[in-house]
Amino acid sequence: MGKVYLTGAGPGDMELLTIKALRVVKEADIIIYDRLANPKILKEAKNGCEFVYVGKEDGRHTLPQDEINETIYQSALRKDVVVRLKGGDPFVFGRGGEEGSYLKKRGIEFEIIPGVTSAVSVPAYAGIPVTHRGVAVSFKVITGHEAPNKKSSQIDWESLKGDNTIIFLMGLHNLSKISKKLIEIGKPKDFPIAVISRGTTKDQKVVISTLEGVVDAAKGIPTPALIVVGEVVKLREELDWFKV
Repeated sequence: MGKVYLTGAGPGDMELLTIKALRVVKEADIIIYDRLANPKILKEAKNGCEFVYVGKEDGRHTLPQDEINETIYQSALRKDVVVRLKGGDPFVFGRGGEEGSYLKKRGIEFEIIPGVTSAVSVPAYAGIPVTHRGVAVSFKVITGHEAPNKKSSQIDWESLKGDNTIIFLMGLHNLSKISKKLIEIGKPKDFPIAVISRGTTKDQKVVISTLEGVVDAAKGIPTPALIVVGEVVKLREELDWFKV
């Protein structure tokens, strides 16, 4: 049986791939990769490496998660080095925990290779620090896939009333619901918000707006996109450094 490396591909910029991740990509016999992994990474693989695409997009999944788990497992039964390449970090809304548990129960050795998470790096490339002295001393990272009006929501919306920075990953399709919910819990309508599309890449686009106006301002912006809510958004005016 082979070994599986649950590997973070980082946020998009090829140079943000870790040295360790690059090493296992070069050693891989098979790479099982998702939509958010930079395709240039695959060019670093050795001759003869197999590639399996299991990308997910809102409403369109190449394979459901249980079949992805089984694909990784079956690959480890026939290959020595299996790399499961995931955008960002495997444990930040990457389903890496589920994949690791699936392998553990079946006696497959695995290793986690953390990746640079988009939750911090994408705002940084937009000139927005997630914390800043005198502005925000903490930040929260929240899944944007869960609609705010969902009855069984695990999100504690009341806890978002404070001054901490709020980062929603993969929330573009719920942008209207998210902005309305934040206003509903007491955030001012003119509270600053940023939507960052395809962050850290040459296709990066940044929309700066308010909770009330963001839906119109971000209309047509492509996925993947990340949402940042907080006073730190205003710092972009002096910290915007990444020119595309």
